Amino acid sequence: MVVIGYVPSEYLKIKLLILYAKSGDLRTAYVLFDNLLEKTLISWNAMIAGFVQKGCGEFGLDLYYNMIKNGVSPDQYTFASVFRASASLASLEHGKRAHGVLIKSHIRENVVVSSALMDMYFKCSSLTDAHQVFNEVVNRNVVTWTSLISGYGQHGRVNEVLELFDKMINEGFRPNYVTFLAVLSACSHGGLVNEGWHYFLSMKRDYGIQPRGQHYSAMVDLLGRSGKLHEAYEFVLNSPFKEHPAIWGALLGACRIHGDMDLVKLVADKYLELEPENSGTYVLLSNTYATFGFWENLAALRRKMRNSGVIKEPAYSRIEIQGEVHFFLRGDVSHRRSAEIYELIKLMPSILKDPDYVPDIISS
Repeated sequence: MVVIGYVPSEYLKIKLLILYAKSGDLRTAYVLFDNLLEKTLISWNAMIAGFVQKGCGEFGLDLYYNMIKNGVSPDQYTFASVFRASASLASLEHGKRAHGVLIKSHIRENVVVSSALMDMYFKCSSLTDAHQVFNEVVNRNVVTWTSLISGYGQHGRVNEVLELFDKMINEGFRPNYVTFLAVLSACSHGGLVNEGWHYFLSMKRDYGIQPRGQHYSAMVDLLGRSGKLHEAYEFVLNSPFKEHPAIWGALLGACRIHGDMDLVKLVADKYLELEPENSGTYVLLSNTYATFGFWENLAALRRKMRNSGVIKEPAYSRIEIQGEVHFFLRGDVSHRRSAEIYELIKLMPSILKDPDYVPDIISS
């Protein structure tokens, strides 16, 4: 188009904007958006969704508020993106504010919006509000049920997960692979090995659902957490996803917890072989080697990481206070009130420390 000098219409500009936003090229998408003669709801939605899908929830919310200021009324697609942004940021304030606008908008019930809203409340640890949203959904389906089950699973509420799963079945809804993943993860956190096997085998036997790599990883995690390391190892070797890195990562984490040093070495080599460029792999292996005192392995791993050019992005904490977002890195003193913050941190252990708690200093 550029080479032949063709000047696109506003309609075609929006199509191009959507193309770049969906492909993750937000810089080009924003240039097209900024040059639109009239910014329609479709163009606003494309930009908001693009930023949210890229993991830039703050920018997505900023665009949403700018859209409102410009007099453009949001629709169901807008709210779905805004709730996802609020969930990713664990920002209950923004989520509730958007929920209020949704109620006033009198938009017809939509399963995607309802599920995103429930997910937002769960991610913000507001379980009562999430369940209330579910109770108000008139036309429930497997997606809304799965959102509810997954939400309780995220908070380790194992009994609720299994009860809701049974209730969903009794009401005639057929679970999908995401539903089973939530149930298996809950069984893992609850140490329910027999129940986990029951649901895993039920997938294909009763519902014709072929287990995916995530389901095998959940089973490995379940067996590993329960101390059945060699059973988990055999399960991995016999699975159709034995080249799936997540399965070996789950097994490595279990070996680390239970102190099986021989299996750690075996699993660690395979895990690193499958994901040699993933910085998270190196971090998990480093912590595992440090836990067992494999200092030579740890030194060799760090050399390999440097030689491969793998760089670990620094972790940070994030908190929002009165609309202002604050980020903190390890040892960070850049904040304007860092002196007060560190003074308070010194006082916190004596207030919060459990007398029976022993910190895992090595792996941290």
